Amino acid sequence: MVSTKKDNVLAVLSLSGGNDGLNTVIPYNSGLYRDYRPTLSIAENQVIPLNDELGLHPTMAPLKRFWDAGKLAIFLGIGYPSPSYSHFRSMDIWHTCEPDKVGVEGWLGQVIKEIDPNAENVLTGVNFGRGLPRALAKEGVPVASVGNLETYGLLTGIEGEDQRAQALDVFGRMYGPTIGSSYTLDYIRRTGTDALKGADILATAPDKYTSKVEYSATAIGQYMKNIAQTHLAEFGTRVLFTTSPYNGFDTHANQASDHARLWTDVSNTVETFFEDLRDHQASDNVLLFMFSEFGRRIVDNGSGTDHGASSVAFVVGEHVKGGVYGTYPSLEPSEQEEGGNLKSSMDFRSVYTTILEDWMHMDPVPIVGGNYEKIPFL
Repeated sequence: MVSTKKDNVLAVLSLSGGNDGLNTVIPYNSGLYRDYRPTLSIAENQVIPLNDELGLHPTMAPLKRFWDAGKLAIFLGIGYPSPSYSHFRSMDIWHTCEPDKVGVEGWLGQVIKEIDPNAENVLTGVNFGRGLPRALAKEGVPVASVGNLETYGLLTGIEGEDQRAQALDVFGRMYGPTIGSSYTLDYIRRTGTDALKGADILATAPDKYTSKVEYSATAIGQYMKNIAQTHLAEFGTRVLFTTSPYNGFDTHANQASDHARLWTDVSNTVETFFEDLRDHQASDNVLLFMFSEFGRRIVDNGSGTDHGASSVAFVVGEHVKGGVYGTYPSLEPSEQEEGGNLKSSMDFRSVYTTILEDWMHMDPVPIVGGNYEKIPFL
């Protein structure tokens, strides 16, 4: 599709909680898979085949259509060395590219700084959801973070202006001269103020938007709709981020039904999102990256799976070279991580490196903290 928007845009959907890669991209012919998953293995006749060995969860038919069109890249065995099984620590590692220490600067915060070093556009980076993900955090980098554009846009007239003025005043006084006037505190105050101003501009996006598609009413559906609205409003936003409902993919119990529900939602929403952009001739410069902080244990616990190591990740886009990248981790007991975990065979920073160099056209080394082999998926 031809786009009038020239600069490449990165959209990120974080699948919070630790998606079970083994039941997402399934080694459906493996006897070991069925031995390890007596309760949760997916029947071979229900798997959506990708090739003679691997297939998708049966709810992922919409994503299979991207695969058939050559626009879905699947990364196998993705993770990092010495994996953490803590949600918070593992997500911080993905967010900051710092596996050996606690990082303070997000990789996408650094991307935004590179794109807009003087913070001239308060909407270069936008998050939809609660709080600000560490991936987007960097001192002096404003990132608008909005729970929902439709709700935010309802704060109009005197009530809306009063609430915005109060919020801006809180930021100004919280980090203002009354408690110090250091360079750092000034940056924090300005960043918060700019982010709120950006949210005000974002609130105009729904009025500029018309579409024939209908997104699901779920949080994922509405956040991805907000991403589409923001992209189509032409605010100059280059990085868009959202997260599935908190720890939704943390399927310690009731995994069969919960995992199916989650991937039904994600798959349908991704299809709707790209249909929306294509209808507006605005899909050509958008890349969607989906990841989770870790995978799950190989053996099921009866109704679910516990925190694991490597998992799978996905990229969707018009310029993606579709295919499977990497090697599926061995299920052989002698080749597992301690505790019955799949070993990582691909460092997530290789995917970041490729996105940064080949999509965002910037030097990846200072952002990911080293040299990592690129993966030819673009």
